Amino acid sequence: MKAFAQLFQLLDETNKTNEKVAILRDYFNKAPDTDKMHMLALFTGRRQKRQINSTHIRLWAIEAAHLPTWLFEESYHVVGDLGETMALLMPAATSTSNLTLTEWMEQINELSNKTEEERKAWLLQAWASLDTQERFVFNKLIGGSFRIGVSANLVIKALADVTNLDTPTLTHRLMGNWMPDNYTFEQLTQPNASADDISRPYPFFLAYPVQETSEKQKSTAELQNALGDATDWQAEWKWDGIRAQLIKRNGKIFIWSRGEDLATDKFPELHPFLNELPDGTVMDGEILSFREGQPLPFNILQTRIGRKNLSKKILEESPVALIAYDCLEFNGEDVRNKPQSERRVLLEQLQGATSHPEIFRISPLINFKGWEDLEQIRTQSRAMVAEGIMLKRKSAHYQVGRRRGDWWKWKIDPLSVDAVMVYAQKGHGRRADLYTDYTFAVWDGDKLVPFAKAYSGLTDQEINKVDYFIKRNTLEKFGPVRTVKPELVFEIGFEGINKSNRHKSGVALRFPRILRWRQDKPKEEADTLETLKALLGE
Repeated sequence: MKAFAQLFQLLDETNKTNEKVAILRDYFNKAPDTDKMHMLALFTGRRQKRQINSTHIRLWAIEAAHLPTWLFEESYHVVGDLGETMALLMPAATSTSNLTLTEWMEQINELSNKTEEERKAWLLQAWASLDTQERFVFNKLIGGSFRIGVSANLVIKALADVTNLDTPTLTHRLMGNWMPDNYTFEQLTQPNASADDISRPYPFFLAYPVQETSEKQKSTAELQNALGDATDWQAEWKWDGIRAQLIKRNGKIFIWSRGEDLATDKFPELHPFLNELPDGTVMDGEILSFREGQPLPFNILQTRIGRKNLSKKILEESPVALIAYDCLEFNGEDVRNKPQSERRVLLEQLQGATSHPEIFRISPLINFKGWEDLEQIRTQSRAMVAEGIMLKRKSAHYQVGRRRGDWWKWKIDPLSVDAVMVYAQKGHGRRADLYTDYTFAVWDGDKLVPFAKAYSGLTDQEINKVDYFIKRNTLEKFGPVRTVKPELVFEIGFEGINKSNRHKSGVALRFPRILRWRQDKPKEEADTLETLKALLGE
């Protein structure tokens, strides 16, 4: 644990990519193989089951710190991170521990067989044997929400440097249904390891945005200059669903989301056509709610995401279908290095092999004469319940991760309204002392009605100015939330809007974010609830 805690600290102390890679390389060169696998699981987002609920952890931490609850909570609001708050407030360690990361993870996993009192005794003893930095990292582990400011790509790059394996190979081997107790470092790094996990998906190929910035669109002339002749490209709608890979191997089927969640049981409607596919098939596509041949808004699909049990009512209200747009494996052969146009032909062959065209659809190609023609077609995106257009070079291979050059997403301009900030809350991590999470409202008559929260879109300089305003214009306090004098106006962008019975405003936004601070506009000129409802067609 000491080495792992030091790794965490060193990575947190630098924002330089090369330094982070060097730190990771050093850890891989020194750590035991079992610790390496646990580290890889944690750093690549593999979820650990929480063995102690957060309420108990919080209560026992307050007890260990010998503090009143109100003081602990106030400290948490200042620090902004529960694991760090607990580590800072507890008394100094009364003993030391030389347990490795693997040994600590084994003890954590064994807690499932212990009583509540045994868990408490174990946790208090663990805290008493760790120094502040070790305790901070340990708290992340037991809390089940381990996060660190290092991308999986950097971790894999460092691993590639010490194993002499290429990053695409390692990225692929780290996909799928593995955990540190059933997958060894030796298996991971064998030069010619076989694909023994039949459920393992391929790394997803991600499109690069056409936009020059997060919101500014390229002109068609710039598009021509950047991408060349339009005849070299195929265009499809950018569907707004759940990106997934669908696998049929050895008579078994698997559905993986892009977030590496195995979601086979979540979409039973897709099983009939998947079972008809030939063995050795892997497809990439989008799962959407569909009814009467038409895609439904994402909020319909959202009603079944995260549910443990899919009732008959849910299945009837949110039926799904697959819109497939790529073939990655055909008859057991990895076909990612075949041209896009050839993979499209293989995809059409697969659809012809099944008898369920209503749930196994292929993303239709858009016919267009040139970039200007395609720009006009793009304006129809919302009518198609799409986010914009995907551009794919016909000769492109299916690559790993986000790569500039062969796949582009040309999204439609966001919807937007001008709104007044009414509430604020401090952020987390390096922004724990700054108000960065905001709630916005629009006018309903002479009252401001909250309708959206957003925390992205401002520069660091703007955040500091807004924070200065909030700290001097707080009207009320509700725990960590501050009611702010309604004065600052911001343009809020969003991808879509739907009715919502759960929100006082009656609407819910898709991907709200701040487009700009409207310092030129007084609060009286902010938009109204009628403006939002008009976007619903009311």
